[in-house]
Amino acid sequence: MHALVTGASGGLGQAFCNHLAAQGHDLVLVSRRTDQLERIAADARAKFGVDAVVLPADLSEEAARNELAAELGRRGIHVDVLVNNAGFGTIGELAMADVDRLNDEIGLNCGAVAHLSRLFLPGMLEQGSGSIINVASTAAFQPIPTMAVYAATKSFVLSFTQALWEETRSTPVRVTAICPGPTDTAFFDAAGDDKVLANRRTPDQVVASTFRALDRRQPSVTDGFVNAVQGHFAKVMPARIAVPVARRVVAPTKR
Repeated sequence: MHALVTGASGGLGQAFCNHLAAQGHDLVLVSRRTDQLERIAADARAKFGVDAVVLPADLSEEAARNELAAELGRRGIHVDVLVNNAGFGTIGELAMADVDRLNDEIGLNCGAVAHLSRLFLPGMLEQGSGSIINVASTAAFQPIPTMAVYAATKSFVLSFTQALWEETRSTPVRVTAICPGPTDTAFFDAAGDDKVLANRRTPDQVVASTFRALDRRQPSVTDGFVNAVQGHFAKVMPARIAVPVARRVVAPTKR
């Protein structure tokens, strides 16, 4: 059994790798950072005795996603578990954002999730087993000024996954979306501000919530009680109230 984890070079991706390896899954690790992937793969081999294949790729590009699937085919690797974890955010006003970075953000956060699911789902259906885990966010529950594109991409991931859950509900394939709140990873540093939203859950807590939801065949789950409560109110609160509140919560401290 092979589990493909995107964004596997640290944070949530590494936690997913560790959990899956501990369950006996061989791994396919994908991200742009080869050195980090090699380190995590070596740890998985040593600690859990599994096979771990490292395939560096920029999954924001369609050609890279197609080549990934082709390479796995050449190696005879069937993907039993797909974890669409790769993604990043940007913090700042849209008018000042780098256009290329925004395009990469949309391509990775949305395009890769849909494309990789399309590439590997048919094989799971044919085999009669498989799981797809898509990493959304509590940002999916409301628009977030200064993180407008990121929140919109995560709304896409959540909506896409819930629809895919219904499409596969009568099959042996399990599908779920995990909606973490602020998590103790390098996400905010990469986004441009590591000082916001300091009360964070751990990657292992997020992964545990994910697999509980998968076992229960839930279409989606929010990690953590407080995040779930806040997410509920964000969804039912009028936009004229929820959006300004979101802006104050995620206010950039540097430009």
